[in-house]
Amino acid sequence: MLSVLRIMSGLLFLAHGTQKFLGFPGGDYAGSGWSFAQLGAYAGVVELVTGALITLGLFTRPAAFLASGTMAFAYFLGHASQSFWPVNNGGDAAILYCFVFLYLVFAGPGPLSLDASRGR
Repeated sequence: MLSVLRIMSGLLFLAHGTQKFLGFPGGDYAGSGWSFAQLGAYAGVVELVTGALITLGLFTRPAAFLASGTMAFAYFLGHASQSFWPVNNGGDAAILYCFVFLYLVFAGPGPLSLDASRGR
């Protein structure tokens, strides 16, 4: 189940980066990363790279550490100033990503990962 959690959270995180840089899936932020006019674009680079690494289970611990820190930064910079309550400030996903990725830093990638196959 650890591998399933890692893969699913990695894929969902990756989708944020693909939206910003590849325009898929469509939405309010589709293609917004290319201008690098906002901090969200830089977060999009982290989402793309770490999302792919976490999904594959490659360099999982450092990728998860970077992703966790990015989401903590995103929460406090972009969401917390709007309202104290995460459900009202739109930051509940950022908090959840932060702690899931922090868990992966300590738990590792699980048995179904490139990290595990490289270690054998």
